[in-house]
Amino acid sequence: MAMAMMVIQVMLVLATCLFPLSVEAIVRHYKFNCYMLKFMGQDLALSLHGDFVMFYIQVVMKNATKLCSIKPIVTVNGKFPGPTIYAREDDTVLVKVVNHVKYNVSIHWHGVRQVRTGWADGPAYITQCPIQPGKVYQYNFTLTGQRGTLWWHAHILWLRATVHGALVILPKFGVPYPFPKPHKEQVILLSEWWKSDTEAIINEALKSGLAPNVSDAHTINGFSGPSQGCALQEGFTVKVQPGNTYLLRIINAALNDELFFKIAGHKFTVVEVDATYTKPFKTDTIVIAPGQTTNVLITANHAAGKYLVAASPFMDAPIAVDNSTAIATLYYLGTLDSTITTLTSLPPKNATTLATSFTDNLRSLNSKKYPARVPLKIDHNLLFTVSLGINSCPTCVNGNRVVADINNVTFVMPKISLLQAHFFNIKGVFTDDFPGNPPVVYNFTGTQPTNFETTKGTRVYRLAYNSTVQLVLQDTGMIAPENHPIHLHGFNFFVVGSGQGNFNSKNDTKRFNLVDPVERNTVGVPAGGWTAIRFRADNPGVWFMHCHLEIHTTWGLKMAFVVDNGKTQNESLLPPPSDIPKC
Repeated sequence: MAMAMMVIQVMLVLATCLFPLSVEAIVRHYKFNCYMLKFMGQDLALSLHGDFVMFYIQVVMKNATKLCSIKPIVTVNGKFPGPTIYAREDDTVLVKVVNHVKYNVSIHWHGVRQVRTGWADGPAYITQCPIQPGKVYQYNFTLTGQRGTLWWHAHILWLRATVHGALVILPKFGVPYPFPKPHKEQVILLSEWWKSDTEAIINEALKSGLAPNVSDAHTINGFSGPSQGCALQEGFTVKVQPGNTYLLRIINAALNDELFFKIAGHKFTVVEVDATYTKPFKTDTIVIAPGQTTNVLITANHAAGKYLVAASPFMDAPIAVDNSTAIATLYYLGTLDSTITTLTSLPPKNATTLATSFTDNLRSLNSKKYPARVPLKIDHNLLFTVSLGINSCPTCVNGNRVVADINNVTFVMPKISLLQAHFFNIKGVFTDDFPGNPPVVYNFTGTQPTNFETTKGTRVYRLAYNSTVQLVLQDTGMIAPENHPIHLHGFNFFVVGSGQGNFNSKNDTKRFNLVDPVERNTVGVPAGGWTAIRFRADNPGVWFMHCHLEIHTTWGLKMAFVVDNGKTQNESLLPPPSDIPKC
């Protein structure tokens, strides 16, 4: 009786902490402001009949100690990584963000389609002006037809380094997974850590015109494990019961590093990427780029023991990278603490064949319930080169600065949001003349032109509602070939093909997979190669596309699609909310 009264009291505190509860069962409220209440020593998440969840959390500065050093970081609820948000397919989610830090803030719900709700997408100066210090903005969106693992993160400056967390979308009540039900689920967030302040690091790099310092460590759920010079650094532990099967929801939240992930003595069954189900396949090593998510099943098929969990870098280009390995432990319940951990061999950081084999095995489930609706008739046939360049800079160290571009356009961020300019028809903010093909055709992966200069502009590519797009993303050898994980906001797309060298429209299209290609929101363009994607422009608004290596986005490897309204109200962008931030 006392326990029941305590639960009721805590519920009343929650109900009055921020705002009245909604009686609509499918609306979930989250607030990035209040202190997280504690109940029985645990973070509190109340569920009423299993379909109305509330979290009360806060965005603040907090001192963090890692690698035997301490620094203040921007956090959600004082946590790194931030809390996991749980919802269900077709739920409406409201998240009130109150900015208590000195930086402008915005939050992107990575992979959420935001059908007609581009105002809630989050990239600063693309779909909203940032939330200024002391200001408030409520994100309001519906998880339309989506289920699986996504994530949320800051989408301004380099705040994503510490402001990020998982977004788990459960299936509708009564709808099973299309794979064996796991005994338990575990979020695995992979990230990077710098001893120094990340904003100071990128600001110094931009001032000098050079590349920023690489991170000092990789982390698994915020822990790096013992590292050179700091043997006391603890690691994360995943506890398992012998014989049980577990679903690992793996997210790469790193700023600039693609990663391998493996567990000694165990195989994974891949069942989902980027919140879309896949045909299951087994592997002992996962490769995952920044922005991507991968769900795997793992069976605790040993009687007892401790097994090394490792996240190490993948980089097959002559580019500086953090070569550290994050270490955690898979711990079988009942194992003696004195048991020696079983180790595993790590892939070489340039293990291209291993990485390519993993991505080549990914296929859409393409079942009757989860079909792969690949566009077959194409309205827009686009070829975008993604590359680096060098522009003159008299104040920089070497008289020039490193930049990045798409089709030789280094994107210039506007002063107000593109979505605002589009919706209100504000002139002079952007032009809709982004080139659909490279301005100069040459051997993109061979000998490069001597002129590395790029053009600058806030240019977008316009699409009619419901038009279909085939986009070939072509890497170049400018400065160096490099794998670019490209993220498209507002849409999922099908990865219909990829290869090495220059894309050949006559020969390579014959090898396209138009039956069961993997469906994603973030895809890697291989170093010295190309990737082809297809999607239908059935979501009106302005949608950012950029490299998810944060330094490349900072340097200008980004652009936006404008999708015009359709013929009906249900095919049109909703008006902005009344509390949309002002610039």
